[in-house]
Amino acid sequence: MNAIVVHRLSLLLFVPVLFAASIPPSGGDWPDWRGPNRDGVSREKNLPEKWSLSGQNLAWKAPYGGRSAPIVVGDRLYLQNTAGKGETEQERVLCFNADTGKLLWEYRFNIFQSDVPAHRVGWASPAADLETGNVYVFGVNGTLLALTKDGKPIWERSLDEEFDLFTTHGGRTTSPVVDGDLVIVKAASSTWGTQSNRSIRLMAFDKRTGETVWVSTPGGRPFDTDYSQPIITRINGMRLLITGLGDGGVHAVKVSTGEPVWHFLMSKRAINTAPVLNGTTVLASHGQENLEGNEMGMLAAIDGTAKGTIPMNQAKWTVKGFIGEFSSGVVDGDRYLQVDNGSNLYAFDVVTGRQLWKQNLGTVQKASPVFGDGKIYVGTETGKFYILRPHSDRCEVLSDVEMPINETGIVNERVPAPIVASAAISRGRVYFVSSDTLYAIGKKSHPVPQTAAAEEPPPPPGQPAWVQVVPTEVILTSGQTANFRARLFDEHGTFLREEKAAWSLAGLKGSVEDGKFTAAADPAGQAGLVKATFGSITGEARVRVVPPLPWNETFDSYAVGAVPPHWVGTVAGQYKVAELDGQKVLAKSPTETLFKRMRLFLGPTNWSNYTVEADVRAPEKRRQMGDAGVTAQRYTLVLFGNNQQLEMNSWQPEVARRVAVPFSWKPDTWYHLKLRVENTADGKTRIRGKAWPTAESEPANWLIDRVDPIPNRQGSPGLFGDATNGVFYDNLKVTAN
Repeated sequence: MNAIVVHRLSLLLFVPVLFAASIPPSGGDWPDWRGPNRDGVSREKNLPEKWSLSGQNLAWKAPYGGRSAPIVVGDRLYLQNTAGKGETEQERVLCFNADTGKLLWEYRFNIFQSDVPAHRVGWASPAADLETGNVYVFGVNGTLLALTKDGKPIWERSLDEEFDLFTTHGGRTTSPVVDGDLVIVKAASSTWGTQSNRSIRLMAFDKRTGETVWVSTPGGRPFDTDYSQPIITRINGMRLLITGLGDGGVHAVKVSTGEPVWHFLMSKRAINTAPVLNGTTVLASHGQENLEGNEMGMLAAIDGTAKGTIPMNQAKWTVKGFIGEFSSGVVDGDRYLQVDNGSNLYAFDVVTGRQLWKQNLGTVQKASPVFGDGKIYVGTETGKFYILRPHSDRCEVLSDVEMPINETGIVNERVPAPIVASAAISRGRVYFVSSDTLYAIGKKSHPVPQTAAAEEPPPPPGQPAWVQVVPTEVILTSGQTANFRARLFDEHGTFLREEKAAWSLAGLKGSVEDGKFTAAADPAGQAGLVKATFGSITGEARVRVVPPLPWNETFDSYAVGAVPPHWVGTVAGQYKVAELDGQKVLAKSPTETLFKRMRLFLGPTNWSNYTVEADVRAPEKRRQMGDAGVTAQRYTLVLFGNNQQLEMNSWQPEVARRVAVPFSWKPDTWYHLKLRVENTADGKTRIRGKAWPTAESEPANWLIDRVDPIPNRQGSPGLFGDATNGVFYDNLKVTAN
């Protein structure tokens, strides 16, 4: 086995790459968890009708489970899950020989600055690129990785630190989508400027280099995070990415530019299921309260040729009361098939929405069905894997195999291992995972050519209508340079050419010539735009410029209500400069909303070996105090007001890696926090922290001193706040060790 250990990479130098057309699926590949056309459908034949745990049609099994769905390319199967326990737990991607189940390699990476608990790690599924063979992985804390088929790292992005992702206890994480030269993910984020509000954003990156190509915010205020997997098709000449979002709507954007095209709002909470296509009709469902009325759940048919906001009364048809919250559907000819939350498989007429039949499979459902060779393959959370044959008026159960008992560790609880992920179909076999085992059933067969989903042909190129500046999101330090390119697209989102545009700056100090921007050597941080204009159309890139170390921020130079412009995560006023006792400080606004607990990221993700210090203060109301902390290199030192302790953590929900000591923190009193992180020559990282009243001298001894066995070797400095009543910060210092 070629086991690959954790890697941490700085971003590579970026080179221009033109957008390629999407590569059509080849015989037998299942490169996305929803299949070769992202619709849960395989065109393979001679797939198994029955199997057993004792050996019938059981090709192999391996002791690796999880909630991620497998993908298969050639003779390689990829799976994402978790490895280790306690202070050594990490997320990982594994590669198996698809014919034998032999583990070929694994790649582990750290979880940090996240509220996702350990049992929800490994939520998303990998995605493979059929052109290069590369594999893309999106972790629960926003780590986006590009690996070769042999597990070698190509590039890495820490989207949590760069875009301040909102990771919750629910752990919802959308799997990557690879299309043409783009790899696309989405998550709740709040950065700076016009994107400082929290929203679900689609983010597209160059698949070869990792540079940011576009960021799109098509939806409104999110009520939840979501994990609706996008589908891509061409409608009205435009290649569209269609997905549900956390605002309760289904949205379509141009896949090459991120420009919003249409919106259909249907729920008061998030959309988690993947849309499905029937020609140009989009089928979408949810299981929460409907936007209109008090009824729960809906299945709707949406006109994919529309533009703008589509009213509910313009849906082609709706089925209200259908609770399709987790399991996505598939189209089988003139039938639409989907499992509801209660593990009932429904068949609806795809044209009218009329219910045809219902088949009970269990009591709880998460996994989505896959369809191939006239059969449905689907597992249930109650631990059964079904092979079904849908008919026009009924569903025939061909096989229902109960999983082995899963020892949960809870006294008197012995239940079959649950199945929460979808299956994959490749070269005559069906692959799926339970909570603890990876299974391959069926006999290997010759690949059946897979055709791309039917799309209308692209229109001839039109006139320039959109300027895209790449890279579109950049962070620099004072005096550094960055090279930008202007790319022209027509009204359909078709790439035309790169162009020598007229370049200008907005809100930035420095110079730009022929797309080369040089940031002014300014001790203050800044943020603004690099603009490219061609004729009457203009595109822009967002640039943050971070001052060089050392920092000594007293906030005196900022107006009340302002915030350092190069910080990310301030969320439109949740952090802002205020006056307290006649001096300017940074205030975390009091709130009991989702914004009560927030992280700020202040610099590049590749900094290492530095110390962060700050004065912190918290009021007390109704016997409640807030928590305040500083972050260095992905470790956070926090004063907890209610718990009256000082704690160091890198991933707080995993308690085994936390270090805490009692600390008496009086309300309305300033205390000083100091966090020092050092990378040692033996590959480890030492983290030390202390706190003391600012009115007293610094103590000689560190209160916390820990060496991390799975170290974070780089990361952005930051601040942390969790407060119903607000917290305050002053005299922020960041210095090289």
